[in-house]
Amino acid sequence: MVIDVHGHITAPDALYVYKANILSHRGSHGRGKVQISDDEMTAFLHQPTFGTGKSHLELLKEVGTDLQLLSPRPYQTMHAEKPPKVSHWFIEECNNLIAQQCRLFPNVFKGVCGLPQTPGVSPKNCIAELERCVKEFGFVGCLLNPDPSEATNYDTPGLGDEHWYPLYEKLVELDVPGYIHGAGCRSIRHSYSVHFITEETIAVMSLVSSRVFEDFPKLKLVCSHGGGAVPYHAGRFLAPTLRPGSRGNFMDSLRKLYFDTVLYTPLACELLIKTVGADRCVFGSERPGVGTAKDPKTGKWMDDVKNHMAGFDWLSAADRKMIFEDNARKLFRLDAGAKTSA
Repeated sequence: MVIDVHGHITAPDALYVYKANILSHRGSHGRGKVQISDDEMTAFLHQPTFGTGKSHLELLKEVGTDLQLLSPRPYQTMHAEKPPKVSHWFIEECNNLIAQQCRLFPNVFKGVCGLPQTPGVSPKNCIAELERCVKEFGFVGCLLNPDPSEATNYDTPGLGDEHWYPLYEKLVELDVPGYIHGAGCRSIRHSYSVHFITEETIAVMSLVSSRVFEDFPKLKLVCSHGGGAVPYHAGRFLAPTLRPGSRGNFMDSLRKLYFDTVLYTPLACELLIKTVGADRCVFGSERPGVGTAKDPKTGKWMDDVKNHMAGFDWLSAADRKMIFEDNARKLFRLDAGAKTSA
């Protein structure tokens, strides 16, 4: 079975009309609601998307994905928007639509909620929505944005700081993972894609140099996009930890995290697996998403990450199964059922 742990919702225009409306009146006209019937949602998920000529469901089936974990599209979540309730409303509506899609296609989708994060505010404010999504909808994890300021304020504590402990406590209590993923970017210096990689790199380095996993030994954290830049520079970070007086070996600390394979070249996937180990990797493709384009050299989809791994003759069948299925089942406590059906 192939479980894609990194998927984002494909939603009807009604969600983005809602977003435009609440942004235009900044909440003065009230919250409102996104209303999409089950018939409309089912029809939508069978319609072509992302300019591919194929629907979200067909895009999964084409590359052999059996189950996908769905979350809000992070660059849309506008955590730094003012007043904060505008962002909170939008994220909650995204979670509602994810729950609807999971209910309609329970053998295809499982939910990962967005959190109503606000810069400068304790993550305690996210706990109610996390509990709602896990307890009412059966979601299996949450997105965790390490920079809710959207690159406007670098005073946000790193994920190794006790600032985040209230959320970590709740994640351990609920036994669900936090999925580290950058979100919106308001900087004129770089795009949101660069911001993702930068923030995920900072998050990993903050965590591995902290006491977080000593204080929360049962905490489960997954880092998006292969850990940002960390696998490429592991040697630079390892060397200082080999000197006398170091708190511990960098590679041992790194392996307390999990990493997804949302990397669109075989070399990048190979480097990740060989750096952190197959037992710390979970399969992800973010299909459909930024990688849903065909490589002109091969004619294959760049986000067909499963196809990349098919060529790894150095990867054992047992390790391949760990990455495609076993690690995700353990992390997200999945009892995934039948194969994808459209």
